Amino acid sequence: MKVSIITATYNSAKTLEVCMASVLNQTYDDIEYIIVDGKSKDQTKSIIKETATKNDCINWVSEPDKGIYDALNKGIERATGDVVGFVHSDDYLANDTVIADIVEIFKTKDVEGVYGDLHYVSFENTDLVVRNWISQPFKAKLLNRGWMPAHPTLFLKRQVYLDKGLFNLNYKIAADYDFILRIFKIDAYNFHYLPKVITKMRVGGASNRSLKSIIQKTKEDFKASKTNGLNFPLKVILSKNLSKIPQWFKK
Repeated sequence: MKVSIITATYNSAKTLEVCMASVLNQTYDDIEYIIVDGKSKDQTKSIIKETATKNDCINWVSEPDKGIYDALNKGIERATGDVVGFVHSDDYLANDTVIADIVEIFKTKDVEGVYGDLHYVSFENTDLVVRNWISQPFKAKLLNRGWMPAHPTLFLKRQVYLDKGLFNLNYKIAADYDFILRIFKIDAYNFHYLPKVITKMRVGGASNRSLKSIIQKTKEDFKASKTNGLNFPLKVILSKNLSKIPQWFKK
């Protein structure tokens, strides 16, 4: 079972080497690593090029894009694996056996997707856990409570994207939430919760780096919940935001 892992980059030189190493050091060896760079102006391309010369599994391109979701869509279109997952350039996989653990679930269970837990860590000191996102087994009623799995931990069969489409570029920050709602409400799909930390994410991402971003994300979350037919979208978004509070205390 081949796994396609996609990383979108733009001026990511500060964190990219750790990100790439976490993928390249996995014990599972049937990995296709796709890197989509948005014409970075720092040393990002040099880091990718140098690493790619030593690792045949890397497939990369550097060209202008319309933002992270456009870059991820390009990565999905290039993917040839049975399973597709993302490791963003500021993030890294929690340990070297993560992909092997995920593949084992796909091999032994009838599921379209696997997801797990996520640690938000300090940008400078990644040993410091700032926020602990512990997920739970999926039930359809959770969507109307504002629940979603941590998107960076979600690995899906590539066939899901072929059947249900890519990220909607009308969303600048919440296209992942829109996509998750779109596929998790499909009764025929099964999703498995792996109760372990899959991804470490440095704080300061696109959705939470400023008040303006937070406001925009809230508006987009509301639009996504309404578009995807959730009951009482305002209540859903309020529950979604309130559910994050305990994550700051579960260290």
